[in-house]
Amino acid sequence: MTRSDPFDGLSEFLSIAKHGSIRKAALELGVTPGAISQALQKLERKMGTPLFHRTTRRISLTETGDAFLNKVGPAAQLIESSIEETTQTASQPSGTLRLVVERLALRHVIDPILPTFRQQWPLINLDITVSNQHSDFISQGYDAGILLGSYIPQEMIAIRLSPPFKWAVFGSPAYFARHGRPQTPADLNNHTCIKFKRPEKGDIYRWEFLDDGQTVRIDPTGPITVNDAEAMRRMASQGLGLIYSSTFHSSLEIASGELEPVLLDYSPGGDGLFLYFTKAAQGQPKLRAFIDTCSGLRRLQSP
Repeated sequence: MTRSDPFDGLSEFLSIAKHGSIRKAALELGVTPGAISQALQKLERKMGTPLFHRTTRRISLTETGDAFLNKVGPAAQLIESSIEETTQTASQPSGTLRLVVERLALRHVIDPILPTFRQQWPLINLDITVSNQHSDFISQGYDAGILLGSYIPQEMIAIRLSPPFKWAVFGSPAYFARHGRPQTPADLNNHTCIKFKRPEKGDIYRWEFLDDGQTVRIDPTGPITVNDAEAMRRMASQGLGLIYSSTFHSSLEIASGELEPVLLDYSPGGDGLFLYFTKAAQGQPKLRAFIDTCSGLRRLQSP
């Protein structure tokens, strides 16, 4: 009796789960949608359970499919990275480095290092996704991400890319001239605040302070809500209200005099941008090359 290949259908399954589409999976794997469907049906028959919910417009993982993805996704990434690593040499890293980075990292990390990285490592292709949503980091096949340290899961390896920065309240000189400066977090109840709706969660970000070692969280109030941090800073620069940001996020506006920080004595402080990745990924030459380039950026940032 012919022994079945345990890997039959896995590439198709992972690609459908990644894209949420049979058509897009077919494009990625270079086959027809019909071939993708047949491979998936064969895998589901072998496993004895449906892995996807299907409608005429949408395909989504079943509970069993989601559990299966959580098990095989990391293993598939490890296999792929191991194959790439085997075909690379330490002196000439190559392949595609897939990064997911929050928008802030473009200006402060990617822009400064990209020319040097491309010059030093011409055989490495970069696939950069700009997003604040990193929850599908492993299943989406990323090699590494750049994110605020407070959002990175503890099981990840993280390397600091920016100096520690403070969180504070910011306003324009014109706003402070009209309304005065809050002296304590409680004073914010008498001010107009611009609320930030987090794109990754859809909730309103609460403003956090430290008062005598105790964490104080305030729900900002005001007529404007926005889900883009850059737009939020522009509105504050126009004197439309106060915002909660960091000295790092708002560094350009601080330097130009458009925004001024207040309540710095109540700042939680200490956060920063970090490059993060799994333990399984850290040995990849292409990732090590990127880490080395980032280390050069850190040396330039050090006082």
